[in-house]
Amino acid sequence: MRSHFAHEINFIGHRRTLLTISAVLCVLSILGLIVRGLVFGIEFRGGTEIDFQSTGDIAISQMRDALASADEADATVQTSTSEGEAGFLVRSDTTDPNTANAHAAKAAETLGLTKANYTVTTIGPDWGADTVRSSSIAFLVSIAAIIAFVSLRYEFKMSITAVLALLHDLLIIIGVYAWTQVPITPNVVAALLTIMGFSLYDTVVEFNRMNENAGRGGDEAHRTYYQIVNFSINEVIVRTINTTLTTLVPITAMYFLGGTTLRDFAFAMLIGEVLGTYSSFAVASPLLAMWKTREPKWAKLEAKYGKTKAAPVDDAIAGKDK
Repeated sequence: MRSHFAHEINFIGHRRTLLTISAVLCVLSILGLIVRGLVFGIEFRGGTEIDFQSTGDIAISQMRDALASADEADATVQTSTSEGEAGFLVRSDTTDPNTANAHAAKAAETLGLTKANYTVTTIGPDWGADTVRSSSIAFLVSIAAIIAFVSLRYEFKMSITAVLALLHDLLIIIGVYAWTQVPITPNVVAALLTIMGFSLYDTVVEFNRMNENAGRGGDEAHRTYYQIVNFSINEVIVRTINTTLTTLVPITAMYFLGGTTLRDFAFAMLIGEVLGTYSSFAVASPLLAMWKTREPKWAKLEAKYGKTKAAPVDDAIAGKDK
C-alpha cells in the first residue's frame, strides 16, 4: 500500500460533516412521514385505477368534474403522458369491478371519450394484503442475508455498518416519496430491493479494499484505521462513480421515455443510485472507521500516528480509548 496523501480526497477528515448531512436528510424524511404520510398504490390497499389516454385538451378540472358526476368524487387524479400524448391516471377506493367499469364509462361519456381511451384495473383488498406481506418478508430476508454474508466474508462490524447505510438510503427514498406524494407501488418495492443490491455492492467494494489494506503492515504513511479507510475509499472512488454514471444513463432514459409503470421503477432507482454511492463513503465507511478505532489495537495506533493530513485524530474517540 503506497502513500499518496497529496492526491487523496480527505473523506474521513470530513466525516462529521458527511454524517451530519445524512442525519439532516433522515430527520427530514421522518418529518415527511409524520406530516405528509405515504400514498400507497391500489396494489397495496385495493381499489381501482383508470388510465385515460389520448385525452387531448381536456383539463384536469374537467376530469374531476366528470368523475364527480360518475360518483367518483373522492378519486385521486394526476396527469400522465403515454407515447407523447396527454392523459390522466385516476385512482379510487372502488373495489367492485362492475361498479368501477360503469363509473369509468360514465366519466368517459361526459368527456366525449370512447372505450378505447381508457383501461380499468381493479384489485381487491385481499390481494393488497398479500402484497404487503410478501414485500415485508422479502425485505427482512434481504437484511438477514446481508448481515450473514458480510459477517462471514469480512466481520460483524462491517455487516452492521453496511445495513445502517442501506437503511439510511431506504429511509431517505421513502421520505422523498412522502414529500412528493408519489404513490408507492410494487414496482417501487422492486426498485428498493434492487437499490439494496447496488448500495451493498458499493459498500462491499470499499470494505474489501479496507480489509486488504488493513492486513498489510510496514507502511508508515497509512497505519491508523482512519488513514486506511480514507486511502481505500480513494482507491475505488473513481470506479464507483463510473459504475453509478453508467447505470444512471439507462435509468434516466427509462424515466423520461418509459410509460407510467417504468417511471415508477425508474424514479426510485434514480434516487437510490445516487444515495447508494454517497452512503458507501459518507455513512458506511466513516461509521466503520469510528467503530474500529475503538478497538485497542487501532486506538493505540490512532493515538500515536493520528495527527496526519489525510485523517485527523478523532480526539473524543482516541481520548476515550487511551
